Amino acid sequence: MTPYQTSEATLSLCRMAPVIPVLVIRDPAHAQPLARALVAGGLPVLEVTLRTPAALEVITEMSRIPGAVVGAGTVLSPKDVRAVAAAGAGFAVSPGSTDRLLAACAERALPILPGAATATEAMRLLELGYTTQKFFPAEVAGGVAALRALAAPLPQITFCPTGGIGLANGADYLALSNVACVGGSWVASADLIAQGDWDGITALARAAAALPRSG
Repeated sequence: MTPYQTSEATLSLCRMAPVIPVLVIRDPAHAQPLARALVAGGLPVLEVTLRTPAALEVITEMSRIPGAVVGAGTVLSPKDVRAVAAAGAGFAVSPGSTDRLLAACAERALPILPGAATATEAMRLLELGYTTQKFFPAEVAGGVAALRALAAPLPQITFCPTGGIGLANGADYLALSNVACVGGSWVASADLIAQGDWDGITALARAAAALPRSG
């Protein structure tokens, strides 16, 4: 898979809904009901972060839910790429990028949303052919103002900002012409997951899915 094909694939995923839930799941038993709740609320693209021992099993379980497009987040190395591909992940998300990581994803035809936090990082990825990128950590790296500033010299790049984004400021990001969607954990907090409040999560997902966007 070429970088251009990767970017087309990830852009298509980003345009499926205005928000990609960023999920930290510790109990595999929560995987399927959580995926059902989020899909029912209109958020089909799910990012399961590799921050818990259960993450790979969760990816496999969530992938069994009709309508769910499940990817892996916090993918940092070729070893991670091999593991998430074997678990059934449909895409990878990384906070940054390395040549070895990008090559491993290309070798396995696994679409990746590579991270950038500066103009130099974004330009390097663009030079390699990656036109769809993650902007992380969004709020710390300048937030809406930074992305607005990047849009003028780098109109070729479309971003999915993540980090410090919630329902209160999500619409501000989605109003930008160079933002296709945002990533956020607020739609499935640890407390709601632990309580098994799937209806509550579906309600939050509906509110997130209803956010307007222009990018």
